Amino acid sequence: MTELKAGSYERWEKVTRRWWFFVLLVLLQFIVPPYASKGYSWAQTGEVTAHILQNSLMMNWVKAYPFFQITAVLFVIGIVLLRNRSSKIFSIYAGLSYLLFAVGQNISVTDEYGTAVLSLNIIMFVLVAAFWFWETFQGRNDFSARPRLPWRYWAAVPAFFAFWFPVDWATLHPDFNPIHLITSGSALTFCMMTPVFLAVLIIHYPHINRATLRVTSLVGLIIGFYNMLVNFLWEPALWWNGVLHLPLVLLSVYGLVISLLKAE
Repeated sequence: MTELKAGSYERWEKVTRRWWFFVLLVLLQFIVPPYASKGYSWAQTGEVTAHILQNSLMMNWVKAYPFFQITAVLFVIGIVLLRNRSSKIFSIYAGLSYLLFAVGQNISVTDEYGTAVLSLNIIMFVLVAAFWFWETFQGRNDFSARPRLPWRYWAAVPAFFAFWFPVDWATLHPDFNPIHLITSGSALTFCMMTPVFLAVLIIHYPHINRATLRVTSLVGLIIGFYNMLVNFLWEPALWWNGVLHLPLVLLSVYGLVISLLKAE
């Protein structure tokens, strides 16, 4: 069984390093359009994408936001207190979270477009979820020892900022009220929780699943790139939302780089 697990790990660790794996994820951006049951023209693709994100299912889950926020905090605390005893359950939590992001953030049901699905994001989020679930069988993430390089705790700072998500939704301006730690709904979003998951892996590097770190970082970088374009170039009035997505970009870039380094 141990040899089988090791073989599986080496195989997927190598696959996710291949140039064609990166190219495939990039090509998906151009060949997987959104779906809408009421149909739309090619010229409306951007409009449909924005519509889905702004009217996603999770927008109706506001009353449940505190539950998911507190749950996320408890899982992180579990790593601190339980260390490696929490490794597998944390990976399961991460995998389930990405499935929840896939459904909650990328599906909308409205009069304008009917049932609409951001198919591309769902594919990418499910891919990330699969690698986290795979890690539960691999057991590569080792939280038992203190991180070899304590300075990597820096990753916790942008992760905390993303999870806090300090914004006033009425004005889209900064709002640093601590209540947002409980009410923001960030625990239900890919862009704000991915920095948290990446920070956990970065802090414990190199005793982690490199393939899981690599795939999570790569998809995070793709999604982060879109947010930089939208919030800083196409819709500069949303600049603060862009700032809130900087942790995703920063930690995704760093995570991708270290995941490609020679094994230590």
